[in-house]
Parts: sequence; structure tokens; C-alpha cells
Amino acid sequence: MKTEKLDLETGGGKTSAFVALPGETEKDAAAVILIQEWWGINDHIRDLAGRYASEGFVCVAPDLYRGKVASSPQEASRMMNELAIEDGLDIIGRAIEETRRAYGVSSVGITGYCMGGTFALRAACDIKTLGAAAPFYGDIPEEEKLAQLTVPTIFIAAKLDNWITPAKVKELEDAARKYNLPVETVSYDADHAFFNDTRPEVYQSVAAQDAWQRVLKLFRANLLK
Repeated sequence: MKTEKLDLETGGGKTSAFVALPGETEKDAAAVILIQEWWGINDHIRDLAGRYASEGFVCVAPDLYRGKVASSPQEASRMMNELAIEDGLDIIGRAIEETRRAYGVSSVGITGYCMGGTFALRAACDIKTLGAAAPFYGDIPEEEKLAQLTVPTIFIAAKLDNWITPAKVKELEDAARKYNLPVETVSYDADHAFFNDTRPEVYQSVAAQDAWQRVLKLFRANLLK
């Protein structure tokens, strides 16, 4: 696996993306855009990018915080709240464009965790060229925005989550039925951030492994055609 930096020019200024490349990139390789948790582009996000690369995907993690990484929950909360949704979506859009240009990929999917799940789901509603989306326990857009979703999506949730509560997940499920959206929701007996294996207080290995396999299945089915 090879890693490198991809420079991004956005409306809000310069930023970059961490890129993990598979050992051999096929001509028609697919890419996964990986959106950070509220902490920023830290070692855990870089590790996740490497996991996707080991499965044969070009993985690109755009830096929504433009080089900053939170060192405490309080700082992470502040940084997340200061990030305008329009700025984050602009960065994601530029990352998708640059990924296609730089690596010649034919298909691009998106995933994200926590704050990144919020942005991944919103991006899937807005960007029709995405091939698949796998948001993990992110916030739910308003119904009018959800109604625009045409991207095959799996939404990963946690039944013990006090932020993305079962009631919020039900809003997504209700909208999916009402508008016949291509969304599957999977809820585990776990807490928020259960996929993060650097946080033993919430990590749930069985749920994380099952979610990982489901996401890989989605991306392989929709990006590696």
C-alpha cells in the first residue's frame, strides 16, 4: 500500500486529502471518499483509509478541518460546529473531482463516521454521480433533502446512541418507505462510534466486523461493476 497527499482548491481556501492506494491499481479501479469523525484526520482515519486500500479501493480522506485535529471532545465539538455544511460539501465535491482526475477511477462511493456520516449522507443526497454511500451514525437531513436520494445507501446505526437516536433512524426509515429510497438501515446493540477500535469504551468488535462486511458488499456490488 502507498499513501500520498492530494491538494484541493476549494471556495473556502486550500486543503488536502490523505490518500491510500492499493498495491496494484487497476485501470477501472473504484474509489471510496472517507469523511472524518469530528476529531479530524487522525491516525484512526488514516488506518481506515488503509483498510479500504487493502480491499482494492483508492481511498481518499479530504481534510474538512484544513489541517487541524482536535485533542479533546470539547475541541472536537467546537470545530464541528464551526464547520459550515456548505464548506464541508464543497470540499467533498472537490475531492471527488480530483480523485477522478488524479487516479482515473470509474466509480466513486462515499462513507463517513459520526460527523463524517452526516456529511456522507448529505453528499449522497446532493451528488448523483456517487455510486454508493455508507454513512455510519450520522445526522439525518430534512425529509425534503432525503427525498432527492438516488444513490444506493446503507445507513449504519447504534441502538444505544444518544445522538443519532433510534427515533432519528426511524425518520430515515419512514422517508425511505414514503419516497421508495434505495436505503437499507442496520442497527446494532452498540453505542455511538462503536466502529472506532481506538476507543475501547465504545468499540464493539462483533458489530464493527459485521458492518465492515456489509459496507464492502455494497461497494463491491455498486462500484466494481
